[in-house]
Amino acid sequence: MLFSSSIFLFLFLPLVLIGYYGLCAWLGPLRRSAQNLLLLAASLFFYAWGEPWFVLVMMASILLNYGFGLWVDARRRLGQSARLPIVLALISDLGLMFVFKYLTFVLSQLGRLGLSMTIPVIRLPLGISFFTFQALSYVLDVARGRGKVQRDPLKVALYISFFPQLIAGPIVKYETVADEIDHRQENWTDFSAGVCRFLVGLGKKVILSNQLALAADAAYSVDHSALTTGLAWLGAVCYTLQIYYDFSGYSDMAIGLGRMFGFHFLENFDYPYSSRSVTEFWRRWHISLSTWFRDYVYFPLGGSRVDRRWKHIRNLLAVWLLTGIWHGANWTFLFWGLYYFVLLVLEKFCGMGKGWPGWCQWLYTLFLVNVGWVFFRADSLGDALAHIKAMFVPAAGGLGDDALLYLSEGRILLPLAMLFALPVSKWIGGRADRLTGAGAVLRDLAYPLLLMAVYAVSAAFIIKGTYDPFIYSNF
Repeated sequence: MLFSSSIFLFLFLPLVLIGYYGLCAWLGPLRRSAQNLLLLAASLFFYAWGEPWFVLVMMASILLNYGFGLWVDARRRLGQSARLPIVLALISDLGLMFVFKYLTFVLSQLGRLGLSMTIPVIRLPLGISFFTFQALSYVLDVARGRGKVQRDPLKVALYISFFPQLIAGPIVKYETVADEIDHRQENWTDFSAGVCRFLVGLGKKVILSNQLALAADAAYSVDHSALTTGLAWLGAVCYTLQIYYDFSGYSDMAIGLGRMFGFHFLENFDYPYSSRSVTEFWRRWHISLSTWFRDYVYFPLGGSRVDRRWKHIRNLLAVWLLTGIWHGANWTFLFWGLYYFVLLVLEKFCGMGKGWPGWCQWLYTLFLVNVGWVFFRADSLGDALAHIKAMFVPAAGGLGDDALLYLSEGRILLPLAMLFALPVSKWIGGRADRLTGAGAVLRDLAYPLLLMAVYAVSAAFIIKGTYDPFIYSNF
């Protein structure tokens, strides 16, 4: 079940909200326990809707990490090292993810080397990378004293399986919400802000990302021999925007849903396409993944505070190798991770881009990011290289077929998507906040009307049953 589906929007979410704020509110002192139980049941149902058997995989992960958390806490209380349970938790969690996500790929590569291999057909559980990292965060934060161990397995289950961020993040570290599991304070301000944030994300996903996907998919499906320079660039740019509005839109919806229920998730995107360096880009893009690797891999290895430059480079290599692998079992993802490792090393140690004019730094960063997304989107390294070749080696025919027709709901979407990928709405909001008198009244009327229009258009697309890809369901 996806947030942009009619079953979620018109049935699942309203019923959960009615149960949470209506039925559970009558239980007095038992209200919080009943609400947590309702959210857990709703989350398991949400996941089982499209993955009825894989919910057992997630429940196994929950039980394992609940036990590891108790073991870590017991050893800490006795003043003993928690290294053994942490190592076993890493082996169990990463081993589970390896079997479902990487085993088939590894066996197929061994088969290419001439080894006789029986390659099983293994379906990928939805969002396994996200809930695995959250499960590990629970054990590691208990070990670091950043969160109190949960004696109740149902509360661990709620943290790991909570439906707003279950299948696409943001990756919520346990220390962020540990206290809110029992002591969150719901209020109308948070609820209304959550609804607004959800609608913004819904518009990003349904109105912008889904329509941009038509042009991107068309360009990437064209045979290399027929791919013109114009169509290659159109596909690359549309995918660069599609993945931003897809993932940031889903993150907005998740953050909004969390606030509706009293949870406060950290931001996951901060206008990454306005960055003036690759380093800055990764401070703004998928922030929850970057901070996860920073806190649990980069810092424990020593980060930048090491006595040798090669150790700093080693630490960067470890993070970006794992970042590429985390995204999927394909050489394209591995290359994509190493691509950013090389760029970051060039920036940090060779000064690439340093001292350039601001506009030049922005263009160079956007160019490199756009090229990186070609490797991320392509089915193979060969396809990626062929697409990049088409982008830079002019071919006869220009755009070929009128590629902009793939933006079926109107060509105006592409420039609008480009514009609002930059902090334009933030600037407009800042100016609007300073209005007084009649201007403030007009602002207070315009914003809810705009959100209602976004909801109406999004609902129309959803009911119409238009194309609805979801990129990060693969991770």
